[in-house]
Amino acid sequence: MLVTLRKARTIIRRTLEKGREMELKPLSVVVLDAGGHVIAFEREDDAAPGRFAIAHGKAYGAVMLGMAGTAQMARAEGQAYFMAAVNGVYGGQVIPVPGGVLLRDRKGAVIGAVGVTGDTSDNDAQVALAGIEAAGLTGEI
Repeated sequence: MLVTLRKARTIIRRTLEKGREMELKPLSVVVLDAGGHVIAFEREDDAAPGRFAIAHGKAYGAVMLGMAGTAQMARAEGQAYFMAAVNGVYGGQVIPVPGGVLLRDRKGAVIGAVGVTGDTSDNDAQVALAGIEAAGLTGEI
């Protein structure tokens, strides 16, 4: 299964809607395919311009490591040298915190990732799940 542009747009639309329902700060959302390539990105009005890099870093780390942001953060806390080395390998693009959500197919294979930034990392992850569910996919935070 691939993450289509249509599904990516659904993920982004519902993620942003959920963020507004929860009265979160302005969000930025990116959807990547299984190779770490951007399928779609949106930044809400008043979101800081640097948020693309943060959203991308959350999703990129998730898809490249096959490990959601919450697991990456735990790994960074327990083995900081490992995550520092990983970040070196990936040119500093990995941001190991919640908000990087893996997309998995029915068999459990990684098919992409969603990165959300703008509010707390936990809120970012929560709204990402709403978007993923709206697209009929499974997310892992």
